[in-house]
Amino acid sequence: MGGLFAWRKVQAVGITPDATEGPFYPLPAMRYPDSDNDLVKIAGMVKDAGGEIINLKGRVLRQDGDPVVGARVEIWQCDVTGHYLHTSDYDPVDADPAFQGFGHDITDGQGNYSFRTIKPVPYGWRTPHIHVKVIADQKELLTTQFYIKGHPQNPRDRIFRRMSAPQREAVEMTFAKVAGVATSTVHIIV
Repeated sequence: MGGLFAWRKVQAVGITPDATEGPFYPLPAMRYPDSDNDLVKIAGMVKDAGGEIINLKGRVLRQDGDPVVGARVEIWQCDVTGHYLHTSDYDPVDADPAFQGFGHDITDGQGNYSFRTIKPVPYGWRTPHIHVKVIADQKELLTTQFYIKGHPQNPRDRIFRRMSAPQREAVEMTFAKVAGVATSTVHIIV
């Protein structure tokens, strides 16, 4: 984020709601050596992952609006076929070998994070979502999930339904085209 916004202290509205980590958090041994913030391109692969490429960005802030500097923000999600990068995902569908499945970014001096990934897709009973974990000073601050605002499967998803309207709003992704790429900004309040 640039301009004046990057220099002003932001007054946070409320903390980002916790959500389940789920069964498919990829342990370090399951991850690609390339686990950066670009989940669409794996080092050494010729092709990009399938699916609609998006940018996901935001800031990690404390409740008083101060940025959380140097936090590790992790995301993981299923690929375009609905398959997770996890040894316990026994879905018979072939996984997309070009999708990284897991990535991380370190927040900068203003608490900014960013990812290049794919727009999440539904699988099984779950609405499209991206898992998010924030770690700072070797302590897990938050595990949550981001959802596509207005997706028709949201009301049927039991995890999404458990949240109040303000909690849902805090973890919903809306997209706008930025330099031709669908981009969503979601701030994380811890």
